[in-house]
Parts: sequence; C-alpha cells; structure tokens
Amino acid sequence: MRSTQPVQKDGPRVNEDIRVPSVQLIDATGHNHGPTPIQAALEAANAAGLDLVEIAPNSVPPVCKLLDYGKYRFQAQKKAAEARKKQKVVEVKEIKLRPMIDDHDYQVKMRSMQRFFEEGDKVKITLRFRGREMAHQELGYKLLNRVKEDVGKIAKIESEPRFEGRQMVMMLAPR
Repeated sequence: MRSTQPVQKDGPRVNEDIRVPSVQLIDATGHNHGPTPIQAALEAANAAGLDLVEIAPNSVPPVCKLLDYGKYRFQAQKKAAEARKKQKVVEVKEIKLRPMIDDHDYQVKMRSMQRFFEEGDKVKITLRFRGREMAHQELGYKLLNRVKEDVGKIAKIESEPRFEGRQMVMMLAPR
C-alpha cells in the first residue's frame, strides 16, 4: 500500500511550503544574496513584510525571491488574460466551386476568399465533379491553377490540389 501523494497546488511554492535546506535568495530590489539557509530567508521575508516565493524550483538550490505574492498572482493573471485576448483562433473557411463556374460567380467567390484572408483565416477550396465532369479533370486543374495565380500575392498554398473521391481539394493560408 502506497501512501497518498500530497495535493499539488497550482502556482509556485510560497513561504513554509518551500522545504529545502537552503535557497538562492533574491531580495525585492533584485539583488542576489547567494545561497541562504531557508530559515534566514523566511526571517528576511517576514522582516520586509513580503512573501518568499520559489521562482525556479528545478535549479540547485532553488531560486526564491522576496515579493508580495498576491500582487505577483494578480500580475500573472493579467498577463495570461492579455495573451488570451490577443490570441487569434485560425478558422478554416470552405469555398465550393464547380469546374464550369461562370466568370461572375468566380469573382464573387474570389472576393469572399480575399475577405477570409484579411481576417487571417485559412481557405479550403473544394471543387466538386458531378456525373460526366469526372471525364474532364483537366478543367478542375486549370481552375485551381487560376485560383492559385489570382491569390498568389495574398495567400500561400498549404496543400496542392489533390483528389478525394469525386472532388479536388486545395488548402490556402494567408501570407
């Protein structure tokens, strides 16, 4: 029978949770005091009215800093929220074409494709063949090459045209 492991809390260890004989101590101003016994480090934290926070737990001895832990957690949460806000989820938009597409319909599809690239999304172009159109696959290649030339300045080809059953698929990503 093994004893249960202590519950790991998220975030760095603080004050009495740090159970090592000595730590590399950095004070609130950023001055490095070198290896210091843990008791002396805890006393320095109490004297300064701050917390002893483990910054680099894997180094020997662990690096600990004197700082206000509540403020430290708040800053970390703000930084994480800011990173999430700036993060853009790249979506894959699909444009469906037919081999005998008319010029005006093609231009409409190209405009919507351009809008997708400006928003930072990838575009999957699906060219569906029906019935006897399968006998004229070169028309599909011509059409997809025309798309490649038209979007060459604003997009890069992520995957070349390939067949998947009765349809050709090509992936484009914004530059």
